[in-house]
Amino acid sequence: MNQENQGAAFHYQALTPDLILDAIESLGIYPETGLLALNSYENRVYQFRCDNGVRYVVKFYRPERWSNEQIQEEHDFSQSLFDEEIPVATPIIINGRSLHEYKGFRFALFPSIGGRSFEVDNLEQLEATGRFIGRIHQFSQQGKFKHRDLVNPQVLGDESLLWLKESGHVPSSLVLPYFTIVEQVLDKSKEIWAKQNPKQIRLHGDLHPGNILWTPDGPGFVDLDDARTGPAIQDLWMMITGDRQQKQLQLEILLEAYEEFCDFDAKELTLIEPLRAMRMLHYNAWLSRRWEDPAFPMNFPWYGEEKYWEQQILSFKEQLAVLDEPALSLIPGY
Repeated sequence: MNQENQGAAFHYQALTPDLILDAIESLGIYPETGLLALNSYENRVYQFRCDNGVRYVVKFYRPERWSNEQIQEEHDFSQSLFDEEIPVATPIIINGRSLHEYKGFRFALFPSIGGRSFEVDNLEQLEATGRFIGRIHQFSQQGKFKHRDLVNPQVLGDESLLWLKESGHVPSSLVLPYFTIVEQVLDKSKEIWAKQNPKQIRLHGDLHPGNILWTPDGPGFVDLDDARTGPAIQDLWMMITGDRQQKQLQLEILLEAYEEFCDFDAKELTLIEPLRAMRMLHYNAWLSRRWEDPAFPMNFPWYGEEKYWEQQILSFKEQLAVLDEPALSLIPGY
């Protein structure tokens, strides 16, 4: 099962601090410090130092989100990238396994990667990151995922739209204007997507700046939890921000470095705004799916307010206009 087919049922009540510590100790690792909760809502992730002075990160996977096969495929992919000397956070293998289970909870242990935030407006960092993404994609094209999800309008768009329509979370007074504009945006995105029929490769899948740490040795990539199959541009577009001139400069630097290791099909640039639109819709549905998890109403209280949905309607109207604008190009002016 995957997250697109799950209800919002909350499954973390039994994940107490004592259970977390017992799970870690079941691997022969003994925490010396307390557990520092890291910024993750989908899973539960904690950093700690063991009695040998080594820092670790432990991730407890949301029950029923991914199958064991899907998680293991993510682990195997990250290990393969690490073996290629690509700086990816890879789960530690203990007793021949990277995926562990304790009292119904599946979890993995990672080395703690120290670093500071990746700066998308730092062109030197952007260039170095582009090279490594090129290396990731150069390797990823050599195989295929068997169990991971896809990046396409059906999975990110249609399934999200259906969920929201059945959820009851959109205020009744805004149901008509919200779904009218969302359907227009999704139809336009599908139209653009169908014209390209992009090549499908294995991806990090959720490569936003928050999943890149800047270390003394350059970028470090974390959290392959959303590793999927889709077009190469999915691992690039979230680092292109600002006004059109800024985006153009970032794009040129990113892709020039990327193409030192992997060819890029420039036609995929037309997919940037459809992908942005689908991410907007998928985010709304993700919050809806997880609403029974107490962490979500606590951290996203505005989700239940009419003001939020009014702003979403405005954002989708703006996105519809952007979808009609010329796509970014490797040849400025075209």
